[in-house]
Amino acid sequence: MSHRANRIVNACLISPTEGVVELDHDWRARYTPPIKFSGGLRVDRLSRASVWDYGKESGYFVDNAGRIHFILSKGAHPRPFARRGEVFLAGDFNGWGDAIGQPRWKLNPVMIGDLEMLGWEGNATDFKGHPSMRFKFVTSEGQWYPVAGDAPNVVADGGGNRNRIVNLDRTGRHVFRFRLRRPLDLTRSRQVVWTGGEEPQSVELRPGPFFYDLQSDLAMGTEVGHARTRFRLFAPRAKTVTVGLSPTFPATESTEILVALERRQDDHGRAGVWEATFPRDLHGWFYWYHIDGPNDPWGLFEPERRVLDPYAIASVSREGPGVLLNQSKIAIESDGFVTPAWQDLVICEAHVRDLVAHAPIKLSPEERRGFSGLAKWVRSPEFYLKRLGVNCVELQPVQEFDNQSVEEYHWGYMTNNYFAPESTYALEPAKASGVAEFQDVVRAFHEQGIAVVLDVVYNHVGVPGHLMFIDKLYYFEVEAEGELSNWSGCGNDLRARSAMAQRLIIDSCTHLIKTYGVDGFRFDLAELLTFEVLVEIERALKTVKPDVVLIAEPWSFRGHLAGELSATGWASWNDGYRRFAREFLRGGSTREAFEYFLKGSPWYFAKWPAQTVNYVESHDDRTWIDEITERPDGNGHSPTPNDRRRTHLMAALLFSSVGIPMISAGQDFLRSKHGVNNTYQRGDLNALNYLRQARYPGSHSYFADWIAFRLSAAGRLMRHYTRATEGFFAFWFAENSTAAAVLYNADLSQGTDQLLLAINPTAHDADVSIDPATAERSWVRVADHEHFPRSERLLPPAPLPEAIWVPALGCGLWRSDSEGL
Repeated sequence: MSHRANRIVNACLISPTEGVVELDHDWRARYTPPIKFSGGLRVDRLSRASVWDYGKESGYFVDNAGRIHFILSKGAHPRPFARRGEVFLAGDFNGWGDAIGQPRWKLNPVMIGDLEMLGWEGNATDFKGHPSMRFKFVTSEGQWYPVAGDAPNVVADGGGNRNRIVNLDRTGRHVFRFRLRRPLDLTRSRQVVWTGGEEPQSVELRPGPFFYDLQSDLAMGTEVGHARTRFRLFAPRAKTVTVGLSPTFPATESTEILVALERRQDDHGRAGVWEATFPRDLHGWFYWYHIDGPNDPWGLFEPERRVLDPYAIASVSREGPGVLLNQSKIAIESDGFVTPAWQDLVICEAHVRDLVAHAPIKLSPEERRGFSGLAKWVRSPEFYLKRLGVNCVELQPVQEFDNQSVEEYHWGYMTNNYFAPESTYALEPAKASGVAEFQDVVRAFHEQGIAVVLDVVYNHVGVPGHLMFIDKLYYFEVEAEGELSNWSGCGNDLRARSAMAQRLIIDSCTHLIKTYGVDGFRFDLAELLTFEVLVEIERALKTVKPDVVLIAEPWSFRGHLAGELSATGWASWNDGYRRFAREFLRGGSTREAFEYFLKGSPWYFAKWPAQTVNYVESHDDRTWIDEITERPDGNGHSPTPNDRRRTHLMAALLFSSVGIPMISAGQDFLRSKHGVNNTYQRGDLNALNYLRQARYPGSHSYFADWIAFRLSAAGRLMRHYTRATEGFFAFWFAENSTAAAVLYNADLSQGTDQLLLAINPTAHDADVSIDPATAERSWVRVADHEHFPRSERLLPPAPLPEAIWVPALGCGLWRSDSEGL
């Protein structure tokens, strides 16, 4: 094969002094290909790579005997071996998912060199005639191993999926290794040039895996005080870094001071940290960075741009500048609040402006936009969440996000800075008032006995993406040609696997715990951060706050990792519970699903009970009442009687299920968004209308009573710290129906108290026959589908009929009288 028909398709460094060059097809000649290096790079050696080196990255190679080997290796996959089950080769050639469970396509342990891998072997000729050769690896549980955007044989389809592809013209013999005489200067663009054609052809030399491991243990950000202010920024490919300073905002030419930062070597001799010290306490000043770097497909260095410090602890706006603060002046003392045990949590998801916009207290228009008004509302005797009885609020994002103006409503899932509180929620952002104001919000919630969990977004960034201008290649997932990965659906996926990106996440969460006293976090699209990073986040944060609440939204457009997280200390939003509840309470689903979700989605999803966060409504979907309404237009603003009864059944189901129950603010008073789904900038639809509490007082009270019961001593049988015994639950069902009765503590493993729940989600009355021994016990009816009777209206303890009558869309809750009720 003539070298004139060849060309370079990729050139990548695998260490500061070693790299690989890939051609577009195998090089069969005995002499080395005509390759040169630009920019004065001196190369000691250019030699053919081993075919299995290519296989580790591409997932396949062909040996000298013409055998094709598909291999799953740690180098190409963060999680090389399934945590349970087996792994199979799947692709166009075997029907993809049809290969699961087929012995012919199962991968088996193999040793290549001194590395243990999973492999499949066959004749390469068997694959030659196939028109498409895409493939992937999949577990017996149907979990697909992701393909990195910079894999050498990655191919994307129009639906956002990435697969690998077999090219029998590229079997590993198209790869050459080289060694540089000295480590590459990362601040300069270099090219690898093919000189064998009529005109030279070149590709950029890209830093590879070693680059993402670059890190420093030095404290990042700023340190203000003691007659000096220190600046540090991690920018490994920067040529120059300058900090702009001003005592006023906006800055003028006469007030702006420019200070150059110097590159310093860390203890490992790897340059990445830039530092400068200014001989003055600059508390209250404003600052930003100017960063220059190599001009290549993986950089967006714009030295004229003002870049917000990723460690800025206050910002004037989404654009910056950062506000310099002396940490000692914003430190807080512990308020003595104790975060509730996970199994005791009852969470309400809420948005700062939704809570305060129409709060029935006297507030200025500015206060109704943010932290200060929320703190006053929380301390009010009429505060909604206090009266509802929840003991945890999950606040939608409060880190600096990309509002374009103070008035603009935004959910907040487009983060610009991970340390600074949202500037448009502050009364005086140029004075960094949001810091003290948000501290007061957390303090106010704690005074009411309510923990604060923050919804945080680390999977992508908002506009402008400041990290993009510090180093796009280091901080973001990019394809081989420099295009940004988009499994978040927001256009730029953070590369959380990079060492200093992971540290940035951990440092910011630590800052939020120490500076504001928050109790935990819910991670948006946590799957994109990867399992390994989530494990490191848990380990690090539990050294700061051992009882920190950690909740994952365990999916993205790429996949779902709740099953993997069951082996960790993370809880997960249970989207399966949401789908089940909506179906079940409209007369569908199955008995098996009812048992599984009421028990807390045991084992695969949740190895311990509080690992499942059960919910039926959240910010990113239609409200519950709009989802289940009988109104043909999907607008539940004026719910039907059946809509309301199904809502009560939902409350009974949610608060009696094992796990952490979560509701969305306003769900208890049948909050409607008039059937609109994606309302991320519709403050008019999202703001809570507290008049609906008066319109539907029975529903609000019903939710509050269920919450109070769940958190009571009697409700302990629904709050599990460890997995219940096999015989703890007993289930009975009406004939040909999903109407059910559930006995808690059936085996008396948790004392002599028992609870009995009967629920009928169908449109027909039902009789549910229960065990005679259970019926003979003395029972007190605690609740039905309308209300919790007060103590003076309770009937005396009495046995139950063996066939419990449950009206259509009705329920009942009983407690045994073992304590002498």
